[in-house]
Amino acid sequence: MKRILITETPNYIGGKVKVSGWVNVVRSHGKILFIDLRDGSGILQVVFLPQEADLYNLVKEVKPEWVVGIVGEVVKRPANMVNPKIPTGQIELVAKELKVLSKAETPPFAIDTDGYEINEEKRMQYRYLDLRRERMQRNLKMRHKVIQFMRDFLTKERFIEIETPILTKSTPEGARDFIVPSRLQPGTFFALPQSPQQYKQLLQVAGFERYFQIARCFRDEDPRADRQAEFTQLDLEMSFVDREDVMEINEKMLIEIVKRLFPTKQIQQIPFPKITHQEAMEKYGTDRPDLRSDLSNNNLLAFCWVTDFPFFEKGEGSGWTFTHNPFSAPKPEYMDDLLKQKNISKILTTQYDIVLNGAEIGGGSIRNHRPEALEAVFEIMGYKKDRIKKNFGHMLQAFKYGAPPHGGIAYGLERFLSVLLQEPNIREVIAFPKTGDSKDLMMDAPAEVDPKQLKELQIQLSAKAPGKFIKKAKIQKKK
Repeated sequence: MKRILITETPNYIGGKVKVSGWVNVVRSHGKILFIDLRDGSGILQVVFLPQEADLYNLVKEVKPEWVVGIVGEVVKRPANMVNPKIPTGQIELVAKELKVLSKAETPPFAIDTDGYEINEEKRMQYRYLDLRRERMQRNLKMRHKVIQFMRDFLTKERFIEIETPILTKSTPEGARDFIVPSRLQPGTFFALPQSPQQYKQLLQVAGFERYFQIARCFRDEDPRADRQAEFTQLDLEMSFVDREDVMEINEKMLIEIVKRLFPTKQIQQIPFPKITHQEAMEKYGTDRPDLRSDLSNNNLLAFCWVTDFPFFEKGEGSGWTFTHNPFSAPKPEYMDDLLKQKNISKILTTQYDIVLNGAEIGGGSIRNHRPEALEAVFEIMGYKKDRIKKNFGHMLQAFKYGAPPHGGIAYGLERFLSVLLQEPNIREVIAFPKTGDSKDLMMDAPAEVDPKQLKELQIQLSAKAPGKFIKKAKIQKKK
């Protein structure tokens, strides 16, 4: 007999069906035994009657979280036992057969709660169990729906989804790169992308006027509470646009996401208010202002755009560094100052951030598509000509072959979702997150590797590094 989903059982009243899943609860009511069976679609009450002696005795051995298959007859519940809170609350399954598919040890923590009361490191160590809880199932299913909506929306708006490389070149973009040694080119390294920034701009040069990607990004940052070493962006770029064009289509998408997928939420103001960086800092003391008029209303969403950021700020020492990324264009009225490298502290960029309830959920800009303007940015930052060519020569070369004006935005999907789902941090909307110091407690990573792998890569570990393989790993000398 073919298995059906639990949510389909109300369609089979009076019929015989097979269901499979996890035992959520085992309970008794007088002489009658009940199992609440759980699968990916919902929960079903299964009844075991004492007159089915063999089956009745077998179910007495069953424990929560065992995986079982059950064949039985779907019947209407007695009126006084109807449960209106679940889709299967009108019916129950009278069991005729039960097969134990997998036994389970007692879980290290309860999974029938929301999980907030449990030590987070323990939850991450046993993440495959933590993900069984209803809240986590809801979060990841809603994550899927939001991403699918974004894909459908952008496709209708003539965007093309294009994947860009994970193994790329290490270039200064604001955070440390994760580097990957090359076995075939000893002594050289790939880097994991902090974002698809350069690739998406090169796609504009290639003539793909509207690009998007659900992109994995990697940043080797110091421990921070609400950051992850790897995360997901909605990344998009558009040709022949100005700042208002990009903001308009993104605002439309955000409004549609809330209306379609979060109908109980209320957007405080449409169109979204726009405030300059200077106004935000003077009035709110932050460039991520929470504009909600009622902080006690959990369903209130206050979006706003923050614009006109300073392009440069003082970095370590006396030099300049970029405030967001080096690929942004200045506002048109500041282009001459950029090219002449004067009045640097007063140059404003076309950067725009989208803020939701005090959290920056995305940011973008109109880009520098003229090679001389991009080169001027790096010169202001103190880069010599040879370093600019080494790190960004591919971009400058590409821009010489006809680059359209272009701009885009990238959303931190996890941050956006955590606000919408009212979760305290982004780990609650990631299937397998890492700790604040980038450890995977479930897989026990990062971990040592076999000395043979290090030899193949011609890598020798420092004597100061921890690990039992250090003394065994020797560099493989070239002949």
